[in-house]
Amino acid sequence: MTDPARIDVHQHLVPPDRGRAMAERAVALGWPAPAWDVQSAIAMMDRRSIATGLLSFPAPVAAPDDPAGARAGARSVNDYTAEVVKDRPDRFGHFAVLPLPDVDAALAEAAHALDELNADGLMVLSNVGGRYLGDPDFEPLWAELDARAAVVLVHPTAPPVAPAPGLPSPLVDFPYDTARTALHLALNGVPGRYPRIKMILPHAGGFLPYAAHRFAVAARLHLDSTPEGLLSDLRRFYFDTAISAGPAALPSLLAFAAPGHVLYGSDFPMLPEEWATDFDIGLDEYPHWEPEQLHAVNRGNAELLIPRLARS
Repeated sequence: MTDPARIDVHQHLVPPDRGRAMAERAVALGWPAPAWDVQSAIAMMDRRSIATGLLSFPAPVAAPDDPAGARAGARSVNDYTAEVVKDRPDRFGHFAVLPLPDVDAALAEAAHALDELNADGLMVLSNVGGRYLGDPDFEPLWAELDARAAVVLVHPTAPPVAPAPGLPSPLVDFPYDTARTALHLALNGVPGRYPRIKMILPHAGGFLPYAAHRFAVAARLHLDSTPEGLLSDLRRFYFDTAISAGPAALPSLLAFAAPGHVLYGSDFPMLPEEWATDFDIGLDEYPHWEPEQLHAVNRGNAELLIPRLARS
């Protein structure tokens, strides 16, 4: 049966001043334009047995060559999201967006979000203008977030390649980019150097669980790495179930992920609610759950990541 108290680690919001731009971006990517407001989000959560949704903004806040716009956009989105959470702390949490690739600005915004806005974690995109998250220039950010033991949602975005005609980028290219940035992080040693960061990969990590042992061959191209070590670093990631609780993807995810590292995600409103029904059913009706495992996925694992959400 559906868990009545799900914690949704992958839920989005669209601030009113960004609705038009978000709709235009979605259409350009071949995806339905999302509609969002607080009341419709709570109604959706009630229908889908979601107690708390951790909100994030799922798109660039400015062009990669507009650092001032990125700083202003991140601050505006984060302040707005914090107000939504302040009004309904029982129903919402907050992953604050960072204005990468400007590392100094990202550090400042992380401090503002975590120390002043009480954000539950942070969100970064899988690439920033074609720069992936294992880039050495991002090292100061990972060091600071490790010191804070931060939770970081790594949200996919379009990779720096032309989309295939007729294949929407969010459907095909986003999972690829998630796997790409995860492997880039691991090959550059980020999860191993900064083990206190809890990084969540949406959509079951894209293709990562299915192809992890294939990807581990990449370690043989690096003198300071081994396939076993690379696999260990890849299993440090957390994974959510958004658009991924299907009869082929779910067994692969559960076979690969470390115990306690699978979390519930909806991807609302980027995934229309009516499209999500089969994935929720797939999660509820999966026939091979161990005792208490489904509750851990729906809620328990998220409580360990974000203790303020734990119920007494």
